Amino acid sequence: MSSAESRTGARRATLRLTVAQALVRFLAVQYTERDGRRHRLVDACWGIFGHGNVAGIGQALLESGQGDDAPLRFLQGRNEQAMVHAAVGYARQRNRLSAHAVTTSIGPGATNLVTGAALATINRIPVLLLPGDTFATRTADPVLQQLEVPWAGDVSVNDALRPVSRYFDRVHRPEALVPAALQAMRVLADPAETGAVTLALPQDVQAEAYDWPEEFFAERVWHVRRHAPEAAEVAAAAAAVLDARRPLIIAGGGVHHSEAEDALRALADATGIPVGSTQAGKGSLRHDHPCDVGGIGHTGTAAANELARTADLVIGVGTRYSDFTTASSTLFAEPGVRFLNINVTAFDAHKMAGRTLVADARAGLEALTGALLGHRVTTAYEEEYARAKADWERVVDSAYAAKDEGVRPTQAQVLGALDSVVGDDDVVVNAAGSLPGDLHKLWRARSPRQYHLEYGYSCMGYEIPGSIGVRLAAPETPVWALVGDGTYLMLPTELVTAVQEGVNINVVLLQNHGYASIGGLSELTGAERFGTAYRYRAADGGYTGEPLPVDLAANAASLGMDVIRAENLGELRTGLAQARASGRPTCVYVETDTGPAAPAAPGPSAWWDVVVAETSGRPAARKAREEYERHVSARRRHL
Repeated sequence: MSSAESRTGARRATLRLTVAQALVRFLAVQYTERDGRRHRLVDACWGIFGHGNVAGIGQALLESGQGDDAPLRFLQGRNEQAMVHAAVGYARQRNRLSAHAVTTSIGPGATNLVTGAALATINRIPVLLLPGDTFATRTADPVLQQLEVPWAGDVSVNDALRPVSRYFDRVHRPEALVPAALQAMRVLADPAETGAVTLALPQDVQAEAYDWPEEFFAERVWHVRRHAPEAAEVAAAAAAVLDARRPLIIAGGGVHHSEAEDALRALADATGIPVGSTQAGKGSLRHDHPCDVGGIGHTGTAAANELARTADLVIGVGTRYSDFTTASSTLFAEPGVRFLNINVTAFDAHKMAGRTLVADARAGLEALTGALLGHRVTTAYEEEYARAKADWERVVDSAYAAKDEGVRPTQAQVLGALDSVVGDDDVVVNAAGSLPGDLHKLWRARSPRQYHLEYGYSCMGYEIPGSIGVRLAAPETPVWALVGDGTYLMLPTELVTAVQEGVNINVVLLQNHGYASIGGLSELTGAERFGTAYRYRAADGGYTGEPLPVDLAANAASLGMDVIRAENLGELRTGLAQARASGRPTCVYVETDTGPAAPAAPGPSAWWDVVVAETSGRPAARKAREEYERHVSARRRHL
């Protein structure tokens, strides 16, 4: 320990540490607190080391110790993008009250963070990014992997992280770490601002020593506010509900982040207002609650979407109204429809020209329930959506059913088999491909955390690392990564991490020989499934030959996973049960039936705007354009 003179002449205690050592020590004593419960704000640090961080953050983590009592636990990743995905899965499972850091070298390691950072920021999930950077002193210029910009000497590849970060700073001097670190923690802990936070760390500065004031390393608790709504907004919101004949609630991800599920259920129980859910909000009500009408929008249920078309008041709770939710602005068709939005972020609360209730989701719902005391929708309306809900349940039963357990299952039947195996608290993780559509329509969520869909960015490759993050956040909870072959081939590397760390995730790997979702979309838009199948080239140059002879199950086994091959639906059910009972990371591999005679899952009951060629010599494109123009005519702006 050393000391330093303050401006008044008094001596204050200091610690002489490198910038990286100081940052590790600082992160170890940061906490969040909400509702009287305290959580580590940054609970671990993922990392891959290169010349930009090995002697800085790497040395600091080693110096701090990595035993059971490590101040900042280190997790070794294999791909920088995947490390961010794992951090996102962790933070989402922890209701954004605890996060992970991710450190990389300068260069490819840093730029590999961009996709993960975009995913985190779009989904409003906290993650701390600590990429190395070029020399602040510029004594080595250009350094290996440095981007030279002739017109701006202070630009590095890390500047690519600016537009996908909620906060960005470059720590050019040791003393600049203090305000930068404090601002980073503020944004990570703020539910209205959170997302990816980037502190770019020049590699020479990381290793530079400085006399730090001891108070920098004192425990600091960041209170996560439950912003209460203003009385005037509550009164106006209640008046809008009382005036509505056919109100509909849309539950978004903010319901989960705020732990507002009980408050939503209390409002639904009291008023009888039906509840549809976005991909992020599914599970806000248990699937068998009388008011739950399932997913809404392009991938939603027919029951929820028909209610949306005739609703005169849409109450959005914690949703950002993506194009899937609004069916590209064609879903809410009632001429006089109005919107009431409960959201902690004013930016989202004002969408759809809505009446706002800017507040924490739980606080806003509780206030609205109190203001609506004694109010309930009509019996006729309740009976109407109860019939629609029952009709849809029969659709789900039909999609899950199979006459013969000895045949290859369809994708919907895979979900039905999994539904019969999971417990109420199991977590199902998915992000991209055709699975999100089937899951949103068909999955019967039994608990608030069971349905974990990353659909803000819908990033292929999220599922496996995201599942690792979920399991790290909830180590006693069975976690299932649902992965198609297209997603698997993009990012299977963190299977090695699951094996290394003993993180017992279950991977359900579906082989359908290509991009099933985009293949279907390609067909609908007149592109005739071009470039979407994983097949050999045919004589005409297209990918229409025999399926490629890949063995993804063997690949998973080569990465250390236990693998169960299921040849038919009966073997799949048995394999899923074995995986759930296993104490090791396990992959259940199944080839799905994609043939023309296979029972089809229910198609979309709402539109999605994907532009079609305005002119073409091919009949399929011309026909698709006619259909496109028919849907476009129904699009509207809500004012």
